[in-house]
Amino acid sequence: MFPTTYTDIVKRIETVDPISYGKTRNYIDGDVSYLSPYISRGVISTRQVMEITLERGFQTSEIQKFLQELAWRDYWQLIWLSKDEKIFEDLRHPQPQVQHHEVPSALINANTGIEAIDTAIEEFYQTGYLHNHVRMYIASIACNIGKAHWWAPSQWLYYHLLDGDLASNSLSWQWVAGSNSNKKYFANQENINKYCNTQQSGTFLDVPYEAFNDFDIPERLISTVSFHKETPLPTSDTLALKTEVPTLLYTYYNLDPKWRENADANRILILEPSLFKQFPVSKSCIDFTLKLGENIPGLQVFVGEFDDFIASYSPNEIYYKEHPTNSHFEGHEDTRDWMFDVKGYYPSFFKFWNLAKKELKQLEA
Repeated sequence: MFPTTYTDIVKRIETVDPISYGKTRNYIDGDVSYLSPYISRGVISTRQVMEITLERGFQTSEIQKFLQELAWRDYWQLIWLSKDEKIFEDLRHPQPQVQHHEVPSALINANTGIEAIDTAIEEFYQTGYLHNHVRMYIASIACNIGKAHWWAPSQWLYYHLLDGDLASNSLSWQWVAGSNSNKKYFANQENINKYCNTQQSGTFLDVPYEAFNDFDIPERLISTVSFHKETPLPTSDTLALKTEVPTLLYTYYNLDPKWRENADANRILILEPSLFKQFPVSKSCIDFTLKLGENIPGLQVFVGEFDDFIASYSPNEIYYKEHPTNSHFEGHEDTRDWMFDVKGYYPSFFKFWNLAKKELKQLEA
């Protein structure tokens, strides 16, 4: 489902149908791009995807929805940069009607009784991928129907997601749960049937929308479990560093094989246990990361903290890419490849987007 060679990844960008994407993306069998794991791991950038797509001859006006969805990823990242650790708390409002801080067992066990959701969760465990609309359904079921605080179920999802992005994941869950938005997101069975091509009835969601105004937790969602996992990190390589050349540090969020590709440099993928203790991911996620790292010639793996790496190897010069997870790194920081020059915090995506659209017009000029 997700090839890992850079050639295949670029080919996937070049074969996306952005017009069909805009029309069908909300359907579970819609024409989605499957680019998110590569963007999240920093193999490709949102700007790169935009530029390649526009170079194929598409006009920004006809692919606006595709460009907006790319821009959402940058938007979440900018909030993370602005708000730092606050994105892991209720950002704008306390989440309403919270009754517990665990995960409904029915979700973890793919046993909600809603066919489309249960099938999607079972496939998710196999592939590490979930359609974005299904993620919203799951978050709504956990938080707004099951009355869970968003944090624990969001970490369950992040643990398994090949495209796990802490900003996109945390802030999207908060958007659904009402702590990063002005209202909660609900979907009933009719909506799920429409977008998941099912004809199910009689579930706890088979109600009109007004019923959600005063909705008790369904029996299916009463049982809950805590979510605690550990990350199966690999063993460090025995590093061989050339002392006379700089060292490029790659991370779980930066595996760009084109970054400084012509430099004579040591290339180290640093996996800090402290990050993965705070935000665990599955073995599939780590294996996927290591496979993507094979696109970077001579990449060596160091499992340990940044300070330990410096103390052990005394590298000549350090270069790394801008990202909130490595704000404690010391050395030369390269700016990320953002879609737009718009920076800062915007409480509304569309305030951000309206500024971004001005830059899009300049691209077409």
